[in-house]
Amino acid sequence: MEPTPDRVVYKDIEKNLVSIDRYIEHGGYETLKRALAMKPEDIVNEVDASGLRGLGGANFPTGKKWKFLPKNYTGPIYFCINADESEPGTFKDREILRRLPHRLIEGAVIAGHAFRATDAYVYMRGEFYEPYRVFQQALDEAYARGFLGKNIAGSGFSLDLKLHRGAGAYICGEETALLESLEGKRGEPRVKPPFPAVQGLFGCPTIINNVETISQVPAIVANGAQWFRARGTEKFPGTRVFCVSGHVNKPGLYELPNGTPLRELIFDWCGGIPAGRALKAVIPGGSSMPVLTADLAMKVNLDNDSMFSVGGSFTGSGGVIVMDDQTCMVGFLARLIKFYEHESCGQCTPCREGSAWARKILYRIDAGGGRPEDIDTLKAIAKGIDGNTICALGEATAWPLASFVRHFESEFAEHIERRGCPLKAEPAGVV
Repeated sequence: MEPTPDRVVYKDIEKNLVSIDRYIEHGGYETLKRALAMKPEDIVNEVDASGLRGLGGANFPTGKKWKFLPKNYTGPIYFCINADESEPGTFKDREILRRLPHRLIEGAVIAGHAFRATDAYVYMRGEFYEPYRVFQQALDEAYARGFLGKNIAGSGFSLDLKLHRGAGAYICGEETALLESLEGKRGEPRVKPPFPAVQGLFGCPTIINNVETISQVPAIVANGAQWFRARGTEKFPGTRVFCVSGHVNKPGLYELPNGTPLRELIFDWCGGIPAGRALKAVIPGGSSMPVLTADLAMKVNLDNDSMFSVGGSFTGSGGVIVMDDQTCMVGFLARLIKFYEHESCGQCTPCREGSAWARKILYRIDAGGGRPEDIDTLKAIAKGIDGNTICALGEATAWPLASFVRHFESEFAEHIERRGCPLKAEPAGVV
């Protein structure tokens, strides 16, 4: 993990703050004590003014989401923290869970107080064995010290935070599928509206936020909205953690201001492409985002305005996947679509059937059996999926499919003409 300037969520991560004693030594839970003395609506307004956005993929304004809760409601309000980090290319939340667990707990209690939550849950990906152990221990410590449970820090506010382990389904990272799973049902997304803030867990108003998002809250409450807005861009303030993988000399986690040029991340922070090879493509926000060519990647900044207006993509979950000039685009896409086919819940026909047919065609092209009409068929499949499913998993299949074929159509055509990969890459269907 590279020590970058102006860190917020990863601040002091090298200081081994896993135990509650170490966390308190470095000022942990002091902001919570201050927040518990504040009016809940003042916390909501401060977070709203900061411009903090959701950092799980959708990038929706956090304060605005909190304000969606019904006014003058006196029943249960639930709070769910989405720790089901399963997007290929994304690996930031697990580091918070296993290295800064008390920062997440502190942020969760502050947030719960802000919108008067009665119960809270952390829904954690089932494969997170070490983060599960570490976070459960942190929960036990927080309860023992009075930072969770009844009458937290003598404030009169009470909140239980329960750790729920998923079973490894990517679809449960979608907020309403997560709620279905928490209720003991099959993890399938719900039709919206109603949105969770109105009718969520057990039919009650529910707020769902990402791990990194909530871990930013203590710093915002401690330092103020304008301090946070001094970083990043006007529409996407603050910092966020970018997960860089693929063909770079220094892959890893980099917390940088939103709006940082993608070129700077790849070549200055990550040391460029190994072995002097050329950059070919970048997926800028987790595997569900549209791919960028090298030319586009050198022009965009890491914020959604620049990313979409220049490159037609988004920062998503912050997973930056870098590909050099020896990467087979057909094979890469085939493996990616196989993932989304496997993780489809099967509820929506366009996603279920479209991902399966796209994977079959891509495997066939990659193995040397492609046909000239396959390219148009792949374009049609992507168009048929996009916007025609209950949840965004459909777009997670359609967007990379459409963008890979659009930007690298000549490479797909060459695969078909040569009856195999011109780069001599192993076919995706070979195990």
